[in-house]
Amino acid sequence: MESLAQLEALCERLYNSQDSVERAHAENTLKCFSVNTDYISQCQFILDNALTPYALMLASSSLLKQVTEHSLALQLRLDISNSCSQSTCVFAIYAFHVCVSLITYVLVLMFCSVGNYLINYLAKRGPELQSFVTASLIQLLCRLTKFVASRLQELALSLCLKCLSFDFVGTSIDESSEEFGTVQIPSAWRPVLEDPSTLQIFFDYYAITEAPLSKEALECLVRLASVRRSLFTNDAARSKFLAHLMTGTKEILQTGQGLADHDNYHEYCRLLGRFRVNYQLVFMASTFGSQLQTVVCLLDLIHLSELVNVEGYSDWIQLVAEFTLKSLQSWQWASSSVYYLLGLWSRLVTSVPYLKGDAPSLLDEFVPKITEGFITSRFNSVQAGFPDDLSDNPLDNVELLQDQLDCFPYLCRFQERARMQTGDKSEISVIEAKLAWIVHIIAAIVKIKQCTGCSLESQEVLDAELSARVLQLINVTDSGLHSQRYCELSKQRLDRAILTFFQHFRKSYVGDQAMHSSKLYARLSELLGLHDHLLLLNVIVGKIATNLKCYTESQEVIDHTLSLFLELASGLESTPDSMFRTDAVKCALIGLMRDLRGIAMATNRTYGLLFDWLYPAHMPLLLKGISHWTDTPEVTTPLLKFMAEFVLNKAQRLTFDSSSPNGILLFREVSKLIVAYGSRVLSLPNAADIYAYKYKGMWICFTILARALAGNYVNFGVFELYGDRALSDALDIALKMTLSIPLADILAFRKLTKAYFAFLEVLFSSHITFILNLNTNTFMHIVGSLESGLKGLDTNISSQCAAAVDNLAAFYFNNITMGEAPTSPAAINLARHIVECPTLFPEVFSDLKAQILASQPVDQHQRLSVCFDKLMADVARSLDSKNRDKFTQNLTEVQHGVSFVGPA
Repeated sequence: MESLAQLEALCERLYNSQDSVERAHAENTLKCFSVNTDYISQCQFILDNALTPYALMLASSSLLKQVTEHSLALQLRLDISNSCSQSTCVFAIYAFHVCVSLITYVLVLMFCSVGNYLINYLAKRGPELQSFVTASLIQLLCRLTKFVASRLQELALSLCLKCLSFDFVGTSIDESSEEFGTVQIPSAWRPVLEDPSTLQIFFDYYAITEAPLSKEALECLVRLASVRRSLFTNDAARSKFLAHLMTGTKEILQTGQGLADHDNYHEYCRLLGRFRVNYQLVFMASTFGSQLQTVVCLLDLIHLSELVNVEGYSDWIQLVAEFTLKSLQSWQWASSSVYYLLGLWSRLVTSVPYLKGDAPSLLDEFVPKITEGFITSRFNSVQAGFPDDLSDNPLDNVELLQDQLDCFPYLCRFQERARMQTGDKSEISVIEAKLAWIVHIIAAIVKIKQCTGCSLESQEVLDAELSARVLQLINVTDSGLHSQRYCELSKQRLDRAILTFFQHFRKSYVGDQAMHSSKLYARLSELLGLHDHLLLLNVIVGKIATNLKCYTESQEVIDHTLSLFLELASGLESTPDSMFRTDAVKCALIGLMRDLRGIAMATNRTYGLLFDWLYPAHMPLLLKGISHWTDTPEVTTPLLKFMAEFVLNKAQRLTFDSSSPNGILLFREVSKLIVAYGSRVLSLPNAADIYAYKYKGMWICFTILARALAGNYVNFGVFELYGDRALSDALDIALKMTLSIPLADILAFRKLTKAYFAFLEVLFSSHITFILNLNTNTFMHIVGSLESGLKGLDTNISSQCAAAVDNLAAFYFNNITMGEAPTSPAAINLARHIVECPTLFPEVFSDLKAQILASQPVDQHQRLSVCFDKLMADVARSLDSKNRDKFTQNLTEVQHGVSFVGPA
């Protein structure tokens, strides 16, 4: 106690003495209490026993400094906190406040430490716990960041960043990369994210702190700007969040605060770059400064005349443009940051086609300046010269160069499109009309040869010169601004003139006439590289495909186009059988099938016209071709691929009239083709390259059948009702083809694998009766192949196999498990199959379970077995959607458990 009295006297001299020497001596003597951790226990003793306020002040302020400036053990922090809370220093006002601050500080440090531990712990736990704990963490952290002590700021911001960076969906984000996709924050965070104070905290922290804390605040904002759209309650909440982001980024641009620091600058560019990932221009313009109007999303076709001219958006886009230009000029300092800014602008310009109304987006004002600024800055970098170190030259940094150039073309295209859209439409119509006259005149000149039956060499050269100009014109009329004018009458007249030219040119210089036109093709080769009539036919067919794709509203152009194509294909059908196996017919048939496939791919709304042209007049040619050339894959492959495209109901293009039998008629032709090919190819001997010789044609047949069966344009019940064997014959021959291929070969060839399992998925979905009526050995072979597909690494194939097994299991459940007794022939057959192989369903599950367990560490087998046992927890005996969802949830938990353990 004697020494404590001496210390109290020394403390009183420290705070009250008028003698500077005496104060300095006291300060120097007592300094050890605040800098040496060995004196912490003595400070605690002083708090418990001292009587003078000066000693209490010394002890409490020394402890505060010890805690804030040293990394102390957790137990020691707790001891300090307890000492402060029990201290009698409450009688000294200053010491009391210091102690309260000290207790709070210790608790916050402990919280941040525990928080960091939780983040690491949660990476190994289930999604529900992750969502709950991190939501609680972020909510508390947003309050803790209000503390002003630098150490607390650092810890709280660091923990906030870890929470916002947590991988909730297990996508294994590359931590070494600066790029990441949408942040999948849990729904439990919604109230925190929609609270305006959350965003504002980080903007405030950026404003009041220096680097590196300010950089961490920006990093938090970058992740907040990347949250998924569906997190917000509605569009209004999301638009308010976006408006707040825009306000905060605009204020930073206006003040320029912190941007002199390179790390802050780079992170701010990343923040602007996140606008291009998550927000469309329409949404940005619609949310900023428009609280008084209803906000709707891009898909609602917002009228930008009410939105893009708001004051806030104009200021923001102008400030971003100025910031971008300054960044481009500072190429040495900001070279790695420019990528994010260019990405922002490229995203904005690609959104322009979706804007509605006459109000300007202001992009036409700023994009040209940015485009020019980028090019100028690159030139300036060359003139500025570089040091000997080649790494400083932007042209040698391949990755950075490619990143910037990937974004820049969109800006150039925007300028080009804007320039072209300003053209005078009436002037273009006049030019197109004049060109139509010129093309008609050239077509008439080329036609003369056909009329006179002779041609001088000079005439052929002249025809080549004129024809080359028409062929070059096609490249112009189907590109750029002209590619948007197919609905204009003047454009249609020009393209009909081009079709007329092709008709006359074909009669004079294509086919048998080509061998007598060497001078014409020699000149065309010099001018355009077209050295024979086959290459010219490719140009003609390309134009036919373009017309069928683009002229969906012009019956005249479509009719004229199909007429030209009919003329091209008119000589194959009349060839007698004795001459059908010639090289000339072979080449012509291959070319025709490829052309037909290209045309079929180009048709959507014009599909009906192509169907009417092909059926029934020209369908026999396909059957004749497949019958005569079965042993020649060079012919059968393009023919079958055409049929695979022809039966594909993409974009619902096969919409026949409700009373039309066209769907049934089309399937009949499919059946004839499949049966003709399958019955012949099965009888052929195996070749060395069995895939090219047999398997390729077979998998295309599977694709044809799968597309026809799933196309939803055929009422298959009609076939059985009227005794038509088209469906039965097609399925029978397809089954024979599948059984002729060993399962090992099916799994070995990728395209064959995909076609085979896609075909099985359709069978089990819509024609399961056919599968169930097979004999047990065949049935088990097919089901066994599904098990092999389930175990594969291709997720698409495993999904198809799972869907097939699901349909089979559902049929069994509905007709056998829940029924009194199977009554339908299909159900009876399935029951018979199960009797002969009772382990059918359990065996599949057991094999998969064993395979998964075998891939995991031995010490985890028991835990995983428990997870598998929980699969059926709370799952009722029904197939309703709610019950299926419950099973899916259980399965997800098992999957998470397996992914947590990882492969052995």
